[in-house]
Amino acid sequence: MSLTDPPRWTGEEFDEQRELARQIFRAQRLNESQGVYSETFDQCLEYVNELLDKTDDLSRLRVAPGDSAIDPDLLDVLANPELLEALRYVVGPPISADDLVELADTSLAASVLRDDSDAAVGVVVTIAQGLDPKRFPWISQGRGADDNERTAAAIATAALVATRRVETARRMQSKDQEESVKASLREAGMVEVEPRTVSPGLLDAPAPGEFCGEALFGQRKADLIVRLYDGRCMPIECKVSNSSTNSVKRLNNDAGAKASAWIEEFGSGATVPSAVLSGIFKTRNLEQAQAQHLTIFWAHDLDALANFIHSARESTG
Repeated sequence: MSLTDPPRWTGEEFDEQRELARQIFRAQRLNESQGVYSETFDQCLEYVNELLDKTDDLSRLRVAPGDSAIDPDLLDVLANPELLEALRYVVGPPISADDLVELADTSLAASVLRDDSDAAVGVVVTIAQGLDPKRFPWISQGRGADDNERTAAAIATAALVATRRVETARRMQSKDQEESVKASLREAGMVEVEPRTVSPGLLDAPAPGEFCGEALFGQRKADLIVRLYDGRCMPIECKVSNSSTNSVKRLNNDAGAKASAWIEEFGSGATVPSAVLSGIFKTRNLEQAQAQHLTIFWAHDLDALANFIHSARESTG
């Protein structure tokens, strides 16, 4: 049986595809600024204003360590995920959920904070100690906030929360990309199975025509593991890059390095290391990754991936 060679691209083809990926990236970022961020900001501003209302402009955060009772309104704040998030952002600089858990020495689960007053007090005291004096000057000065101060503080805090939410959503793009690749694989007739560790020899790999999600492929993880109909395994990495500098890390130092390691572990006849890319990449880095035995596909052209899968199936007769 003659094995179908995976696609290999010329520099001119890389130029064309990377420019298309760049234009898609730019359109997404511009839409993010004009739409997604604005909507997220408005939602966050509602939560921040509700937090200020429930805490009398944060004045109710004056809780002494060791107090056995806590204001019921503060418990409502701690039990509400959106308000608790907003509360973390009144600290200067904002405090992460993981850091708050460590500093307050408690879980942030609503059930824990409602049932354990010491835990609730610990969270409030930790937040109060870190209040940003630039945004909330009235607290350190022992007075009430005027309308302008309150409005400015609410807007600044909402902007911090909204920015972090949008950044988090950006980091999830690779997961969204994985789902798009999975959908393309299903459309190509492949069946998803449970993830499993795959060792050289491929005895524990998905069966031909099957694929699984993130799992160890040899010594390194792959975002997806596809078993082609001709018996070869195709570990796929999904990579999103927001700059040409970032692309070196994600493409050459990560996906490319994995490809070389997988070829060494499994052999070129048993595996087709691949990557699905979106975002910003340099042609030079794409050519270098391809030279590392990495087969490159684009998130905006998953038909190329499906075509290769079909070709590998046809080669089996």
